[in-house]
Amino acid sequence: MSLSSRFGPLIGSIDESTDNARFFIFAANTAEMLTYHQVDVTSIHPQDGWVEHNPREILTAVLRCIDVAIENLRHLDIDPVDIAAIGVANQRETVIVWDKISGKPLYNAISWLDVRNADTVKHFISKSKRENPEYLKPICGLPMSTYFSALKLRWLIDNVPEVKKAILEKRCLFGNVDSWLIWNLTGGVNSGVHVTDVTNASRTMLMNLGTLRWDPVLLRFFDIPVEILPKILSSSEIYGYIVERLLHGVPISGCLGNQQAALVGQMCFSKGQIKYTYGAGSFLLYNTGKMKIVSDHGLLTTVAYQFGPESAPIYALEGYVSVGSAVLSWLKENLNIFDDISDLHRIASTASNELYFVPAFRGLDAPYWKPDARSAMFGLNEHTRKSDILKATLEAVCYQTKDILEALANDCGESCATKLFVDGNVMGNDYILQLLADILGIPVVRPIMAETTALGAAIAAGMADGIKVWDINRVQPTPNDVFHPLISENERSIKYFKWKMAVNKSLDWEINSHVITKNCIDSNHKKMLNMIPGSMFLMSSFGLLLLSEYFAR
Repeated sequence: MSLSSRFGPLIGSIDESTDNARFFIFAANTAEMLTYHQVDVTSIHPQDGWVEHNPREILTAVLRCIDVAIENLRHLDIDPVDIAAIGVANQRETVIVWDKISGKPLYNAISWLDVRNADTVKHFISKSKRENPEYLKPICGLPMSTYFSALKLRWLIDNVPEVKKAILEKRCLFGNVDSWLIWNLTGGVNSGVHVTDVTNASRTMLMNLGTLRWDPVLLRFFDIPVEILPKILSSSEIYGYIVERLLHGVPISGCLGNQQAALVGQMCFSKGQIKYTYGAGSFLLYNTGKMKIVSDHGLLTTVAYQFGPESAPIYALEGYVSVGSAVLSWLKENLNIFDDISDLHRIASTASNELYFVPAFRGLDAPYWKPDARSAMFGLNEHTRKSDILKATLEAVCYQTKDILEALANDCGESCATKLFVDGNVMGNDYILQLLADILGIPVVRPIMAETTALGAAIAAGMADGIKVWDINRVQPTPNDVFHPLISENERSIKYFKWKMAVNKSLDWEINSHVITKNCIDSNHKKMLNMIPGSMFLMSSFGLLLLSEYFAR
């Protein structure tokens, strides 16, 4: 006998991220997660700074997750026929181009982390008025950066002959991961729907934030043909129906970029609420309601969600740091400082020397947007130990979050941030959350139900017209833990001032290094070398090697 009546209607949720694909099944009446399955996705690194995925592997991983989760449901004696709809949450800005006739990808997916298009970005900045990287920001809310989809797509058009040929022959389709999955799940070459939602479209640099449509000015600027782009729809409506496998005939009715999905999953539906995700990258989103605010302090304007085509869009300001949990992987794998995340508190709590580390592995992102910054560590002496470096690294991520909150205060007022909702793959660590609360000076709130991204996509799917099985006014936020600041405001201010000093010394390193090198060759060697501050320790590849060998002893 089925136990489905115990849960009511169910919602499936695809959560495709940088490292894995997962499929969750939630009870719409209670927001309880009943089961899920996960499959890892491989990152490919053909060259330094290049990060790719195999689009077919992404699709296969998602299908495998669906199959296993459905079987799990049957083992729980719950009938899969009660799945009313599917939502999709996806890694944003990751670009896929494919042939609509054969269904084959024309190139590997270029990840949001990929920076191969740096010269493309420089070209379009030089093309802009007064060579201003924020020239297009009033239209699309975004600065010109390697991060966003239009500049990755432009690189593909300029450098991959198969892509250019497919465009000329009218058989090329472009999309982020959401579009690729929805197209394939709804039929692919057999009338699959080619769509995206407003949150993903707002990350391309091609959508007008006011009209929520592909903007002709932006398309002309980047020279991208509109016919290859997906149709923009709201975040919550029926896009199409799954055509095969165990979910045949089930509608896909929700779609959100993963960071916006986490905002929805944290139930930050009120203007002024903030969520922070600490994953492969770190992302802070601040709900600005129906008002789109174009930041003057380095933040991004994005669509938070739009629950239905007739509903007003809700906007957000976003701060993004590309180095999130990746910096912990660096400590673990390159420097052998810890073995497991559970070791962090034990090791870092023995730190006794004040150290400041700026982890600008790919330059600095929001609010600085300085691709020429480089990682730097300040305060090293003969007594420095691995515990000092670990604590400095954990604090660095917190300081970067405070940088974003400072920018937010400048854009929206000093009192805009009163508490921070958090999620992500390391937020189970109490020590990190206490550091975050201490450095930010506000309470940090962690939900007991950690899968907020998948929950957000499920909420969007369950609210769509024609589905209507999810009532956000009835389903309450999950219980949570709260971490309060424990250090004084004076101590916090001093530490943050020193962090800002460290950041300022790391800026423009690549530019200054080039100038110094050139002048050393062309003129007086000694004179130029004396220009480099002796107190600065910059973490070159040689320095990293020395540290790695030292801590491996």
